[in-house]
Amino acid sequence: MAENQKVNKTISLGSDHRGVTHKNLIAEYLKAEGYRVEDFGCHDTNSFDYPDSALLAAQMVGNSEAVAGILICGSGIGMSIAANKVMGVRASLCFTVTQAQTTRQHNDSNMLCLSGDGVDPETALELTKAWLNSEFEGGRHARRVDKIIAWENDHQKQE
Repeated sequence: MAENQKVNKTISLGSDHRGVTHKNLIAEYLKAEGYRVEDFGCHDTNSFDYPDSALLAAQMVGNSEAVAGILICGSGIGMSIAANKVMGVRASLCFTVTQAQTTRQHNDSNMLCLSGDGVDPETALELTKAWLNSEFEGGRHARRVDKIIAWENDHQKQE
């Protein structure tokens, strides 16, 4: 996110029990960087159903109540599937800095999904930083994202 977009912006967070350590580290970083954080859980390592946090966090992004969102579950796949059910969300599962950067640059990703089992907390933080500090390039990529948005608007219902 560009420096001028950080001020007074909200980022929604969510995790299951296998991503809570990563989420807490990311939340601390975001707050230190001046973001307002909406944390939809979970808050401990007791078993937790990932859709319960993913859908609420994604809804904030889809409704433009949050500028972006970050979700972490064991594989990252469940969070990605759940978040992408919400209209207006483009959630991307990333394991490398290059993936985190290009999903923002080329896909205008507004939610980052991470694997609590596949990356350690420090790597999750590095991916978060790379993702947040990348910007959508527009151009030919805008045409492609616009096609996705148009299809979504024509074929999905928002509650």
